[in-house]
Amino acid sequence: MSRPGRRPAASTAQVIQIFGRADDQATRAALRFFKERRLTPHLVDLGRKPIALGELRRFVERLGATALADTDGRAWKDAGLAYLTMSDDALAERLLANQRLLRLPLVRTGNRLAAGKDEAAWRAMAVLAVEVD
Repeated sequence: MSRPGRRPAASTAQVIQIFGRADDQATRAALRFFKERRLTPHLVDLGRKPIALGELRRFVERLGATALADTDGRAWKDAGLAYLTMSDDALAERLLANQRLLRLPLVRTGNRLAAGKDEAAWRAMAVLAVEVD
C-alpha cells in the first residue's frame, strides 16, 4: 500500500526496442526471442513510421553502415546497388531514404545495439535487461 503524496520507486529496467516490420520474419523472431524470456520488447514498426535520423545515426556510428545494409535483400538488388561502391556516409543516406535496404531487425537496449538476426547479441541484451530489473 502506498502512502499519499509518495511516488512508487521508478523502474530501472532496460527497454528493449526492436526496429523492424511486422511482416518481416527476422523481426518476428526477435520479438519471439525476448517474449520467450519473459521480457517485453517495444516494436517500432518501420512499415508505419520510418526510423528517426538520430536513431539511424546511432546505429551507423556504432555498427557501421555496411553492417546495417541488407545486401542480400530484394530491395538492394532492385535498386541496382550490388555493383556500386559507396562511403559509409553515402550508404547511410541511402538507408535513410529507402529503409527497405536496412538489415532488420535493429535492436537496442541501453547502449547495446544489434542489426539483423543476431541471437548472441540478443542473449547479451536479455541478460542485461534481467540484471537491471
